[in-house]
Amino acid sequence: MFGKEIGIDLGTASVLIFVRGRGIVLKEPSVVAIDKNTGNVLRVGAEAQEMLGRTPGNIVAIRPLRDGVISDYETTEKMLKYFIRKVNGKTILRPNVIVCVPSRINEVEERAVRDAARNAGARHVELIEEPMAAAIGAGIDIMRARGSMVIDIGGGTADVAVLSLGDVVISSSVKNAGDKFDEAIVRYVRKRYNILIGERTAEEIKISIGSLYPRPEKLAMTVRGRCMSTGLPKEFTITSDDTIDALMENANNIIDAVHQVLSETPPELIGDISAEGIVMTGGGGLIYGFDKLISEKVGIHVYIADDAISCVAKGTGAALEYLEDISETKVNSVQKRRR
Repeated sequence: MFGKEIGIDLGTASVLIFVRGRGIVLKEPSVVAIDKNTGNVLRVGAEAQEMLGRTPGNIVAIRPLRDGVISDYETTEKMLKYFIRKVNGKTILRPNVIVCVPSRINEVEERAVRDAARNAGARHVELIEEPMAAAIGAGIDIMRARGSMVIDIGGGTADVAVLSLGDVVISSSVKNAGDKFDEAIVRYVRKRYNILIGERTAEEIKISIGSLYPRPEKLAMTVRGRCMSTGLPKEFTITSDDTIDALMENANNIIDAVHQVLSETPPELIGDISAEGIVMTGGGGLIYGFDKLISEKVGIHVYIADDAISCVAKGTGAALEYLEDISETKVNSVQKRRR
């Protein structure tokens, strides 16, 4: 008798957990609050996120994943242990786990993910690349002898991949995604308005009025920050057109990755992609006009998947159904293409 079978979308910004037979049961920010004096975990997830930027000297709220990979192994392990216990309940049976990782992950990063999951309580650990999981979660039949293309933009990485016959044919992963968009807004506001805002405020701006294509009606948002000249609080108004200027450089880096993947894709698969379009998943793909911008740049229709934020978690959950039958080249094509 075995424990639960769990799929984990281990994201830079958030963790989603899919339990076989139940669906997505957990969605929490990837944040941990720790007492620096004792090393004890005080809060995890949403409760820890509330502490970001607001903690006293002895408490630090940190995000243990950066750019899609583990930057603080010990804290990631503690976070995973908390989440796995939360969804596994009181059972003593250790779960089988599939964890999503960015494409082009290296051997050290892969081992860190496996070890963290095992030490957090997993019985058996498999990895699946994010673009493959995203495609499955978006409803694409990846087993067909046809080319499909997915752009998954998460918090730490943007993964671009062409898939066919159940495997990744060509892929690219760039560290320009949700977090970098937030940082770009912080820099833009500081340069344009001489006001300092936090990354949480920048994220609110991105979600509320963020744009990469002119809107039919310009939106505006009033926010507060700290004036760089006086050091005092100051209120200002930022518009959706401002965010186009702020976000465009990072968006172009992702578009360059799309161009690179398309240039390396076999002609037959390019024909399939041109006919069926490119699917976008992940929270970063929800920025207004991003799909239109990419479509304009590459000349192929781009569309946003239904429930784009949950596609990777759903795809991981679907992969759980084939834990016993799926081959290493299907679930973990990471090693095959590692260079």
